[in-house]
Amino acid sequence: MSAHMVDKLVLVPDDIDLRRSPLAGHLDAETYVLGAFNPGLTRLANGNLLMMVRVAEALRHPIRDNHVHAIRRTDEDGAGRYVLDAWPLEHADTADPRKFMLRGGGWKVMALTSLSWLLPVELRPDGLEVVAIHYDKAVAPAYSFQCYGVEDARISRIGDRYLMTSCSVSPERHSTTLYTSDDGLDWTFAAIVLDHQNKDMLIFEGLIDGQYWAQTRPLGDLYFAYPPGSEWRAGPSINLATSHDALHWRPHVEPGIRPHAGTVATARIGGGTPPILTDAGWLSLWHGVEPKEIVGIYRTYWSLMDAADPAKIIRTDHRPLLEANPGLTRPIEHQMYLRDIVFTTGIADAGDHYVVASGEADLACRITHIPKAVFD
Repeated sequence: MSAHMVDKLVLVPDDIDLRRSPLAGHLDAETYVLGAFNPGLTRLANGNLLMMVRVAEALRHPIRDNHVHAIRRTDEDGAGRYVLDAWPLEHADTADPRKFMLRGGGWKVMALTSLSWLLPVELRPDGLEVVAIHYDKAVAPAYSFQCYGVEDARISRIGDRYLMTSCSVSPERHSTTLYTSDDGLDWTFAAIVLDHQNKDMLIFEGLIDGQYWAQTRPLGDLYFAYPPGSEWRAGPSINLATSHDALHWRPHVEPGIRPHAGTVATARIGGGTPPILTDAGWLSLWHGVEPKEIVGIYRTYWSLMDAADPAKIIRTDHRPLLEANPGLTRPIEHQMYLRDIVFTTGIADAGDHYVVASGEADLACRITHIPKAVFD
């Protein structure tokens, strides 16, 4: 990242008041903010920026009495409350602080050490200071298919309408859910729009020939090999889909952004910011993961796609646009549990530069000002 770029943490875990959490008063156990991160970003009508922050609320002591515990929302009594579930510790792999794997099944079964909900945080127009935290407008789990949380909002503004995708987590399904808003603050659940595991659905900020477009990233454990010598690496890729109403989506026949075989830095890739239209085409910021230990190294990359046909990549850069910045997290070093992670999730036009929002270390919200000249 160039030295002249503005770079700042604007929200950290201690900024969150859990007395105003949707979980407050439900659990007979202490919780804390594991992370306030991966913010969707949009500009409000008043000119301010709005981050939709993922608050991962975790148990302070998840392991006790030889069991590991997780938080779950339930409607079993019709009231909509949060409860604790317990699994014998000998059946769980707790190596990753964000989750634990349950042994003994014929496939991977995972549970989370936290439950996530979405918190609207209003920033001044340059994104560098918090103006207000709107606890009364938080988006919390409300359905059985969200019983383990709502994660990683991405916001697109198309005309006067705001569209927000999120990942809803439950044993029923790992789905992409759509919320809509007329003002960017008051959100209404619209639909499940992708029923399969898909971690990063990003709706383009604008129509192409009257159609909505989106980037998707289906998850899986099996991929077919490219032929020997191919420039592409087998594995997760950023696909494309189209829709006439933003509710019913059809996969596009042409591939989108694929991982290059020439670098391990993009061994696993996924969407970052909703694509925005520039004079040169659709600008997409996305993440690449280099394998390292349990989680890997997350970096942000960029590509330009053709304005009329986003399946055509005009320009891309194998060098990272953003990397984790240890200098930013030094004041919250005592809360760090992961490193080498920047996960970019929002972008807003600010004249000669872009305001880019990222999750830093799965812990805090990072705002970076990136000159538009970087993409020339």
